[in-house]
Amino acid sequence: MRNGFWIFDADRHVHEPLDLWQEYLPSHMSDYIPMLAYLDRGEPLSERMTVEGPSGPLHLPPDLMVSGEPVMDISKSAKIEIAAAAVDRPEDLALGATAAGHLGAMDKDGIDAALLLPSYAGYLVAMPHREPHVAAAFAEAYNRWLADLCAADPQRLRGAALIARYDPEAMIDQAKFALDQGWTSVVVRPNPIAGRLLGDEADAPFWTFCAENGLRVAVHEAAHARTETAGADRFSSRFSQHACSHPMEQMMAFLSLLESGTFERNPDLKVAFLEAGAGWMVHWLWRLDELEYAHLAGEVAQTIRKKPSEYFKAQCIIGFEPDEPFLNETIAYLGEEHLVFGSDFPHLDHGDDIVAEALALDLPEARLRGAIGTNARKFFGLS
Repeated sequence: MRNGFWIFDADRHVHEPLDLWQEYLPSHMSDYIPMLAYLDRGEPLSERMTVEGPSGPLHLPPDLMVSGEPVMDISKSAKIEIAAAAVDRPEDLALGATAAGHLGAMDKDGIDAALLLPSYAGYLVAMPHREPHVAAAFAEAYNRWLADLCAADPQRLRGAALIARYDPEAMIDQAKFALDQGWTSVVVRPNPIAGRLLGDEADAPFWTFCAENGLRVAVHEAAHARTETAGADRFSSRFSQHACSHPMEQMMAFLSLLESGTFERNPDLKVAFLEAGAGWMVHWLWRLDELEYAHLAGEVAQTIRKKPSEYFKAQCIIGFEPDEPFLNETIAYLGEEHLVFGSDFPHLDHGDDIVAEALALDLPEARLRGAIGTNARKFFGLS
């Protein structure tokens, strides 16, 4: 209860240790165990490992590889930026690998409870693996490891089961695992996977299962994945890919669930759109309501039967950034119960004082309490 506020971190990440896969993948998957190596991009090994940074030599991280292929589609310039960011907070990633690390960091920041989301596992389930069962096996191994981690303090460490979208039937199995753990959430990537959009007809049973069983679905993007990603066909820098992928993939994820009728068919479905800020949703709903639905509703009359904003307000929440502009106006437009706080810990593209930034927001006290805690508690069905 920092400053008297109950704080829920709705977007907190684990940093999966490499030995996770050795221990949790089944033995017949030994050829797929991820390992670290420096990808040969045509330069000498020394240049793959170290470059000259502003304050001296900068040690580049090795690439995560599966069966000789990189897990992430990341340029050398992007790796340099990631390495530079890690210099300032070298300990955070290690803390994200264990329950004790998370709980200690949460105590330090005054965070009462958190929803734990994947880091590298989210990339592993997006790779175009040669065999269709591989992505599901990665999701299942990660979910079992996460369950063991959360068991250290299940009231504070809340798991979200990772869903691998290659196999629609396996998606339901992974959602059932969440229920078996007493979790209230699952997490999916927004990108097209195996040629299917998020609201694809083949995945309809999954969405119905989540709706009928009270499972909240967190939609979370991560740049540089080896799947179709907004911006990746035009830009190679982390600057541009990261700028495009998070908000634009979320915009299209909402649109896919809307146009496919996923929201309409499942009025009890609850979906959270995380780590892209909240301001984009204001413009997106305005456009979908006033430009598209107002003039083109007939084209989608079978699947969209009310204004898009009405589906959002009935079924969705969105994560906000404490320093994004016009936050009061955004809250007023979307509804004050629809915004939730996330730290993005231990990732390095958010500052380590983000909780203090949230507490310092110029919001009415009731609105602030909702945004940093009680909205998430209600939405995710937490005690």
